[in-house]
Amino acid sequence: MSKLALVTGATSGIGQAFAERLAADGYDLVLVGRRLERLEEFAASHPDIKIKAVAADLSTAAGMATVAEICATEPLTMLVNNAGVAHYMPLAELPADKAAELVSVKVLAPTMLTRAVVAGMQERGEGTIINVAGMIAFSGPAPHSQMPRRAVYGGSLAYLVAMSQTLSAELEGTGVNVQVVCPGVVATEFHERQGLDMSRVPRMTADDVVTASLRGLELGETVCAPGVENAGLLDAVFQADLAAFGAQSPELATRYRAA
Repeated sequence: MSKLALVTGATSGIGQAFAERLAADGYDLVLVGRRLERLEEFAASHPDIKIKAVAADLSTAAGMATVAEICATEPLTMLVNNAGVAHYMPLAELPADKAAELVSVKVLAPTMLTRAVVAGMQERGEGTIINVAGMIAFSGPAPHSQMPRRAVYGGSLAYLVAMSQTLSAELEGTGVNVQVVCPGVVATEFHERQGLDMSRVPRMTADDVVTASLRGLELGETVCAPGVENAGLLDAVFQADLAAFGAQSPELATRYRAA
């Protein structure tokens, strides 16, 4: 039986690396991106598989609707929500249009595409949904002196982590797997488009991110952190989350009561 994967943000970086690996693994592909010429170049260089190139801007309602329709009607084996935009700046400095674009691409689009694909995957009893986030999702408690502030970007990635974990539990026993991939700094065009010079910063390759993601699926990981050697650190974070969640009470905590 043929395998069909849809990859967003497939024109470069992690998305292109996913496309290359899935093509090598025998998947037919639906590749989504803003630059149609790059998608067509990829298709031309892989004549042995079926590739549909879809030019769509996932920051727009029309772009989301176009891709969601494909997700709802094609028998996708895998959905890779990879598309992203690099708007790194404090909230007060973030222009409204860039804030909206970021939330649309990293929060709304993955939500709507996943919503569109999941019913069909459940009916077929198999499927994989991969959301590409980043370790910045875990950086919220860092002080200003340690990391630059990027509230909307960090918040959008944290959303993908929480959604993926919750959806994974929701789909338990259905044959549909959910994963969120959280790499650190990756050597792609992503930072260049933001005007950031990352040449002196140690960076993981996009190929390594894909290797970790696919191996993580085999290991049953919902949260895949390609650059974290000690997986127990992640387990500790999630156990602390659950401990705090389970420790809540209808009684007002003592520290909030008047002295």
